[in-house]
Amino acid sequence: MKHLNKILFAIIMVLSISSFAQDGNNPWALSFGVNAVDTKTGAGGGKNDLDATFSQVFSVSDNWNILPSVSYLSLSKYIGDNFSFGVQGSINKISKFVSFTGNANIAGTDTRGYRVTNPRDLMYYGVDASVKYSLMSAIKSKVIDPSLHLGGGYTFLGDNSFGTINPGLGLTFWFSENVGFSLESSYKHSFGDRNVSGSIDTPIAPTHFQHTAGLTFKFGGKDTDGDGIYDKYDACPEVAGLKQFNGCPDTDGDGIIDGSDDCPDVFGLASLNGCPDTDGDGIADKDDACPEVAGLAALKGCPDTDGDGVTDASDKCPKVKGPKDNAGCPWPDTDGDSVLDKDDKCPNEKGTVANNGCPEVTIEAMNTIKLEARSIYFNSGKSTFKTADVPVRLESIAQILKQYPDSKFSIEGHTDSDGSEKSNQKLSEDRANAVKNAIIANGVDASKLTAIGYGESNPIDTNTTKAGKALNRRTEVKLAE
Repeated sequence: MKHLNKILFAIIMVLSISSFAQDGNNPWALSFGVNAVDTKTGAGGGKNDLDATFSQVFSVSDNWNILPSVSYLSLSKYIGDNFSFGVQGSINKISKFVSFTGNANIAGTDTRGYRVTNPRDLMYYGVDASVKYSLMSAIKSKVIDPSLHLGGGYTFLGDNSFGTINPGLGLTFWFSENVGFSLESSYKHSFGDRNVSGSIDTPIAPTHFQHTAGLTFKFGGKDTDGDGIYDKYDACPEVAGLKQFNGCPDTDGDGIIDGSDDCPDVFGLASLNGCPDTDGDGIADKDDACPEVAGLAALKGCPDTDGDGVTDASDKCPKVKGPKDNAGCPWPDTDGDSVLDKDDKCPNEKGTVANNGCPEVTIEAMNTIKLEARSIYFNSGKSTFKTADVPVRLESIAQILKQYPDSKFSIEGHTDSDGSEKSNQKLSEDRANAVKNAIIANGVDASKLTAIGYGESNPIDTNTTKAGKALNRRTEVKLAE
């Protein structure tokens, strides 16, 4: 039971104290394997202290005590700058205790005066702590990991126990990032008496070497997304990514990480934040209204062949410039008078720009109208037409007026001075309206005509003669202002 308690104590120490670590990625390391205890170094003898300590170090079969099972366990944690701290628990059985008699003639003594005896198969328990310094980065290796360590511990040997100071060195060969094979030797210098007084073959607190060989497993590095990049170095620890992008993904493989890629699922261009540009017009497909055809940025990537600002898809005349208001087609000028149909009040008749595309009334036309109008005679004191040729003259006037649909005309009625001024005013108005209505009846737009009576106020000849009065009784057609 005493020995079992010692084993449990050693295991508790191992599992409760921080451990050696190989690096900062996997800060923890667990090692287990076999250990060997060699008491030769503390036996004395030799030519000098160096000879006494290190002679016959590798006399395995003669001097080493080895249990044929897992006999040590260590746990370590990285503390930074290539240093790690850890504890180790070990168990062994001392069946080979080396002492120095100095007399080769004594039975069991070799020629140098050393003798190996079995001190009743003493159980050995060790609990040790140490600080280790790794030289792997110094030699720039990723496989070979030499190290130095210094620590102390406590050894239980049979019913005895004693403290030690433990300098040493080690060497680990890493098969992978997490698994290695470790060798380690510690010189455990005792602070007690080596032997029972008067009996050199009965150990109490011998200084000794302890050697270990076993497997080391590094662990503790956190890789949440399982992409092989530890969270501490992973810019995207929750999503599996690539090493060249510090652990961030690039789903479409275009060299732009998803977090910075405007089109993470489609291979694209760096200049367009990872989005494709199928037509090569410099506008990302997602923003391009015409992604299959190269176009202009101002038109959201759509082409405008004629350069009129209307996309070809909406342009009814894609190869001829035209205004947007006319679907990209030029406005027609049917009559060729330089006034576009949309502004031409007479689109089918050539006119002038000054007259909104309609023909201007010529002097010749006005002279003809004047002659025809003055040849319209009325019955005396009435607004009825006197001669049979009046309808022909009215039709002639109407035909001329219809040639100028954008012009407005004023029909004036006049009388001589016979009769009262009031009656003459009424008569002039009636005669003007009679002519107006007759012209309207011949197809002239009524909105283009006005009728005004001037009575006897605007004579063109004397009212003292019969001939003069005849001239004053007249109608006239003039351009309205």
